Amino acid sequence: MQKINVLEKVSKFSGFLSRYIGVIIILFSVLAFFKPSGFAWATNYTSWFLGVAMFGMGLTISGKDFRIVFTRPKEVLVGCVAQYTIMPLAAWGLAKVMQLPTDLALGVILVGCCPGGTASNVITYIAGGDVALSVGMTIVSTLLAPILTPVLVRLLAGAWVEVSLLAMITSVVKIVLIPVLLGILIHTVFGGFVKKVSSILPLISVISIVMIIAGIVANNAEKIVTCGALVLLIVVLHNGIGLLLGLSAGKLLGFSYEKETAVSIEVAMQNSGLAVSLAAANFAANPLATLPGAIFSVWHNISGSIFASQRRRHVTVMQGNGKVAET
Repeated sequence: MQKINVLEKVSKFSGFLSRYIGVIIILFSVLAFFKPSGFAWATNYTSWFLGVAMFGMGLTISGKDFRIVFTRPKEVLVGCVAQYTIMPLAAWGLAKVMQLPTDLALGVILVGCCPGGTASNVITYIAGGDVALSVGMTIVSTLLAPILTPVLVRLLAGAWVEVSLLAMITSVVKIVLIPVLLGILIHTVFGGFVKKVSSILPLISVISIVMIIAGIVANNAEKIVTCGALVLLIVVLHNGIGLLLGLSAGKLLGFSYEKETAVSIEVAMQNSGLAVSLAAANFAANPLATLPGAIFSVWHNISGSIFASQRRRHVTVMQGNGKVAET
């Protein structure tokens, strides 16, 4: 009985952290900014933290999730194509128009070329969107990341900095693909046990992402003062473009309200932790390249929550008027 109570408490705590991850990231970012010595060490383990988060994601993926991919290929394909075109091109365009310095341009493009983040699934649920579609798009975009992310970064960031394609592919395989596949394998073999502890799995990802961002903030506290406002502006614009064009793509293709909501959120919410890890592992000569990813991690949770609340409110109004969107 005591073990069950402990598990229930941890599950509730995990759920609380997942719901308020944006607030928690802001809190720890502020702490790291004013007390950098307490968090600076975390950057030495950025790749490990993200690998743990990706492993946690893999543990949540079941055979049912893969069936979604194969039974709804058109919708998943649309979402992934939008993911790997809208955000990379928007990042490149903003870097050009705003005439960003090399480090920041590289960081913004890294964010744009990454797959969708797992937080998109939670935000889609809050928004009343198609969660199954969101999960399917996240899985596919993540599995495609070892090839598409390095190739896109090389194509779009090559004008600013030398990009080693092989080194980036190796990094994404080690940081993303292997942990995710390992998590899927363990879920397949020990599904019963994983199901029992599934409610506490988000805790793993939350802690990992928070430590990644806190470490980046701690090590760039002085630089944030000088260029933080510019980076925040770029991040807000980039994320907003993703939400708007993702939603527009769903509407143009005649998707239902739930599906267009899922596509919009998936496109706009990047795996910015991966962008931070890739910047730290492959572009040590460009230390500020980690900053856009760190700030994006904070902002997209805030904007995603606001967007979700607005969409949910609209769904409630539609239901009240007897005009519920078809699923």
